[in-house]
Amino acid sequence: MKKILLLSLFTINLVVSFAQKTERKGEFYFSWGYNKDYYTNSNIYVNQPALRNNFNFKNTALTDHPGWDEGLFQTALSIPQYNYRFGYFFDKNKDWAFEINFDHTKALIKDNQMIHMVGTYNGATIDSSFIFSKTGTGNSRNYYFLNNGANFLLFNIVKRERFKNLSTKNITIDGLAKFGVGPLIPHVENSLFGQKNDSKFQFGGWNTGAEYVVRSTFYKKLYLEFSGKLDYAMYYNLNVYQGNARQNFGTLEFILSFGYNIPMGPKIPAATH
Repeated sequence: MKKILLLSLFTINLVVSFAQKTERKGEFYFSWGYNKDYYTNSNIYVNQPALRNNFNFKNTALTDHPGWDEGLFQTALSIPQYNYRFGYFFDKNKDWAFEINFDHTKALIKDNQMIHMVGTYNGATIDSSFIFSKTGTGNSRNYYFLNNGANFLLFNIVKRERFKNLSTKNITIDGLAKFGVGPLIPHVENSLFGQKNDSKFQFGGWNTGAEYVVRSTFYKKLYLEFSGKLDYAMYYNLNVYQGNARQNFGTLEFILSFGYNIPMGPKIPAATH
């Protein structure tokens, strides 16, 4: 009888062990969204040796160009200010991730603003102010756009915080803190005093950013997230007519995105979150 009881307990334990829930060790995710941006004022340093120009547009105001507020579904999805994320949670509890983080932001000198210009222009010292306007003609025509993108690329480390008291069986609420550094890939388009550059994409410097995200995940797969992000960009060697420009500015972004989770990696016993 004792042997039968021991055998029964062993059998039950074996069945329970095989029936234990498992899950994939890692989790891949991706998202797509759109942003609204606010910029700090910026000094723009322009050097054109062949033209004997070396001047600074001081304390210049920048604005974004959202695009999604002009009819999101009437143009290609990549025309407005968009964002995408690719990430992978690599630890057993899925609390730490590595992420590729890209923001297609647009930064333009506000049209028709009074610009203070100091330095050297055409070989002569200059310290004066003028209206910076795209609607001008000849030498009075001026614009300066990172309009096909100021384009922040970051490689982020991500830490997830789970809000269990706000979550249900089918809807989970998480907070994600992110920090990273990466290159800038701007599309530089400008015309300074009637002289237009060869507008193109280029490597344009480096940026660093910190972001906090509130994510709502539905049935473990589809998610909606809202985030706030601070970024500091340091641009240099930007393309202007027969020369280059440099500038730094900070950005405050608000981002709304949709995403999807895909479990990946070897199977392991399910974690209790």
